[in-house]
Amino acid sequence: MRPTIFVVLAAIASPALAAEQPITLKPAPGLDRVEANCGACHSLDYIPMNSPFLSAESWKAEVDKMIKAFGAPIDEADAKVIIEYLTRNYGG
Repeated sequence: MRPTIFVVLAAIASPALAAEQPITLKPAPGLDRVEANCGACHSLDYIPMNSPFLSAESWKAEVDKMIKAFGAPIDEADAKVIIEYLTRNYGG
């Protein structure tokens, strides 16, 4: 009976795994800082998922939240570059 369960579970999981694609952000100045700082703590999928909803002020608030509320170790210079990158490439 166990082999049958394994086959069923594998059949269910295979399409979901096959559909998952790695995120590729827009190549532009600042991308390296976004990948290094933001990608160190969470998936970069959040960026394009939230882009239709976030303005320049909202992206700044998000980056500030990551630093102040969640303790992201992002220095001020990198935060500025990250906000500029997100606003230019994913501003809603």
